[in-house]
Amino acid sequence: MKIQTNPQTQGSVLLISLLTASVIGVALGSYLTLTSNQHQSVYRSMTWNEGIPVAEAGVEDALSQIYKHGVTNFSANNWTWGTDGRYHKQRFVGTGGAYYDVGILPANPPVIVSTSYVPAPLTPSSAFGMIFGTASFGGTSTPYVKRRIQVNTRTSSGMGAAIVSKGPISLSGNGVTIDSFDSSDTNSCPTGQWVAGVTIIKDNADVLTNAKDGLTSNGKPLYALNIGDADIKGHVSTGAGGTAYTTSGASVGDVAWVNAGTSGIEPGWSADDANVDVTDVQLPSAPAGWLTPVNTTVGKVKYTYYLPESANYKLSTLTGKVLVTGDATLWVTDDVNIGTGDFIEIAPGASLKLYVSAPSAVIGGQGIINKDNYARSFQYYGLPTNTSFDFKGNSAYTGTVYAPEADVKLGGGGTTEYDFVGSLVVKALTMNGHFHIHYDETLDRMSGSVAEYTIASWNEVDSN
Repeated sequence: MKIQTNPQTQGSVLLISLLTASVIGVALGSYLTLTSNQHQSVYRSMTWNEGIPVAEAGVEDALSQIYKHGVTNFSANNWTWGTDGRYHKQRFVGTGGAYYDVGILPANPPVIVSTSYVPAPLTPSSAFGMIFGTASFGGTSTPYVKRRIQVNTRTSSGMGAAIVSKGPISLSGNGVTIDSFDSSDTNSCPTGQWVAGVTIIKDNADVLTNAKDGLTSNGKPLYALNIGDADIKGHVSTGAGGTAYTTSGASVGDVAWVNAGTSGIEPGWSADDANVDVTDVQLPSAPAGWLTPVNTTVGKVKYTYYLPESANYKLSTLTGKVLVTGDATLWVTDDVNIGTGDFIEIAPGASLKLYVSAPSAVIGGQGIINKDNYARSFQYYGLPTNTSFDFKGNSAYTGTVYAPEADVKLGGGGTTEYDFVGSLVVKALTMNGHFHIHYDETLDRMSGSVAEYTIASWNEVDSN
């Protein structure tokens, strides 16, 4: 029997099979290309996004450098001077080859520029390479994605306002006024000191509290900021939903508004969005150790303690009459009590930084006799364990108070009016005396152990 085959039918089947395989191959190739392109896009996006955290790590490194060494020793910890006028540091972040180059412009306040370098996805040689071989690390030829941010800083000492409080502020007392001046401006302040009738008054004496409204133990309203009938030449701000309460005698706003005797708060000069970051005080280091002050007699005055040197001193109890003739730092651990007839005298050209870890401090008597009348010459720093500070000296106060964990009372004797020249950073403030508070605007630019720096503005700039 003769069997016949049909070559034409077999050829058609083979052709259809080849066409089907080709279509499937094209579809699979398209799918792989689409998938790999999508993966490449996601990976590039992830790489791009990674640049910001790496750059921010550089900013944190720079802020730590500034915190530890201030604005006068940027070269510490192997930071190197660059041709761009900045001190630089490079560090790798993680194990993937990303790193940052951060620079600090030596100014006050400093400016930080941080550039991140994150290894970029390489252009693949095949579709599978796009999926599985997306990056290469190591070697000088590694391509990087660069992103750069510039950070302007400001002091976080809280001294950028007349009064900063974490809790409620009560400005009780009659005839309370709060204004500002600039001791560094010889045109408005010829002597660099507050002189009534000579120094030009400004309106940057802001009063800020993070507090919200609450209730007293008797169920009465406790306002975040009780202005009473005080006159404030500056802005006022409370925490979210807080009230800046005024009576009919209060006036808050710019110089013209307050000088005109306009009652109430000038439009645009109050807010309820205060959220001030107030950092706790840290005790400064004393590489040469802490000295113990001795007594002395000058003329007919017997001083309990004498601080003649620019050095670090330490006492368990501070009381009696104190004389400071150097640029001294004094740490008091257990008790501060300047009583009737006593005082702390700071000689011309001298200064005192008083660190208090005692639970409470009372400065009465003749208070602080600041011969130079510069606020920066006397700085009170309450460490975290200092929870109460009461100033009731029968004299003016020229200096700063930075006690973020302390309830501070500011009072004076009788109906006498006093000037308070400086600024206050506190946990809560109650004013009972008849004080005229004059905020020295230069305190915002003051560097020191508590004049730390935080971010004032953050912007991404051209990485090239």
